[in-house]
Amino acid sequence: MQVFKFGGASVKDAGAVKNVSEILKKQAKNKTVVVISAMGKTTNSFEQLLNEYFYKNGNPDHVLQQIKDFHFNILRELFPDKNHHIYTEIENTFVEINWILEESPAFVYNQQYDQIVSVGEILSTKIVSAFLNQNGIKNKWMDARDFIKTDNSYREGKVNYELSESLVKTELLAELNLNEIILTQGFIGGTSENYTTTLGREGSDYTAALLAFFLDAENVTIWKDVPGVLNADPKWFKNTKKIDELTYHDAIELTYYGASVIHPKTIKPLQNKNIPLFVKSFVEPNSEGTKIGNTSRRLAIPGYIFKIDQILISIQPKDFSFIAEDNLSDIFELFSKHSVKIHAMQNSAISFSVCTDNATSKIEILITELQKQFKVLFNEGVELLTIRNYDQKTILKLTENKTILVEQRSRNTIQMVMSNNL
Repeated sequence: MQVFKFGGASVKDAGAVKNVSEILKKQAKNKTVVVISAMGKTTNSFEQLLNEYFYKNGNPDHVLQQIKDFHFNILRELFPDKNHHIYTEIENTFVEINWILEESPAFVYNQQYDQIVSVGEILSTKIVSAFLNQNGIKNKWMDARDFIKTDNSYREGKVNYELSESLVKTELLAELNLNEIILTQGFIGGTSENYTTTLGREGSDYTAALLAFFLDAENVTIWKDVPGVLNADPKWFKNTKKIDELTYHDAIELTYYGASVIHPKTIKPLQNKNIPLFVKSFVEPNSEGTKIGNTSRRLAIPGYIFKIDQILISIQPKDFSFIAEDNLSDIFELFSKHSVKIHAMQNSAISFSVCTDNATSKIEILITELQKQFKVLFNEGVELLTIRNYDQKTILKLTENKTILVEQRSRNTIQMVMSNNL
C-alpha cells in the first residue's frame, strides 16, 4: 500500500487534473491513498474572503464569486455533461459558505479561519474524485475530518495519534479493502465537537505522512512541480542542484530551517516506521526524483534557504536585569500563545532576539503583550538566509551589499538576519 500526495499546483486547472489521472492510471498499481490539496491558489483566495468577511473591510461576496467561477470553469472543462451530479455537489458546497457570510462571524478569528479556508480541500477532492471515476479510475471519496482527529488548536491542530490511528484502521482501511484507491483531503482534521481544524499551511504533506504511519504504508510520494528536493529555491538561486538521496536527519534539518518543498512535520512519522518518502515531479513523473529514508549518505553539497519579509524582534527587561530562564519562559509562552514560529534566535546578557515571519496581525498583538513586561525593538522587512554546509566564499558572495544584523553559526549551519544597504 502506498500514499500519494498532490499539492495545489498539481490540480491548478483542468489540464492538471487530467495529468493527475494519467499518473494514477500508470503508477497506482497497488492499493493507494491519494491526498489532495486545494486547487491552485484557492487557499489564498479563501484567506482573502475570510479577512474581508471577518473584519468587514471589503466585499466577501465578490471574492466568493471569483472562487466559485474558478472552480466552475474547471468543472465545465472536465465534465461536458452539465447534468453530472458533481455540479450539484459543488453548488451545494458554495451555498453553505453563503449561509456563513449572511451572518456575523460565529467564532474567534482562528476558528472561523478553519471553518472557511478548509472548504478549498473539500471542493478540490470532490472534483478530482468525480473526474477519476468518470474516466475509469475507480476511487472512494472520504472526508479526512472523520479520521484525522485533533484538539481545538485552530490553524495548528494537534493530532490525537491514538484516536486517529484507531479511526484510520477501522473506517479508512475498511474502505481501502473494498477499493483500489481512496481519495481524501490534506491539511484538514476534525475535533470531538465536529468542528473543522487545519494542520498549518502546506499541511497536506503532514496528512500524507500520518496516513502512511497509521496504515504501515510501503512508501509515500509527494508530487511537486520541481524534479525533486533541490539544494535551493529556484525562485531565488540560479543553477540549483537536485539532491538524489537524503537522510531523514538532513531532511528534517532542511524543513526546520524553512525549506518549503516538504512540510516540517512530515518526516517524524515516516522516520518512526522507516517509511521512505519520494519527492517526484508531476511534470516528468517517470524521473527518479529524490528519495528520503534511512541511509548513511549525508548531504554533502551546500543547501540554501532564503526567507523574505521577516521581522527581527529584540526583547529586553525594562529594569536592565539579565535575560534568564524565567524571562525566557514568559517570552516563549507568549510566542506559543499567538502561534508565532521562531526561525532564528540569539540571546545576550540583557537581550533576546528572534526572527520570524512578519504576519502583521499576529505580530502586532504579540508585540503589544510583550511590551507590558519588556522593552521591545524591531526591524521589519529583513531577510533570513540559512546555509547548510557553508563556506566563507559563499557567505561573502551572498551577503554582498547586505548589513548582517544577527549571525548564528554551528559546525554545519549558519543563519544570518540581514537588511539591504541603502
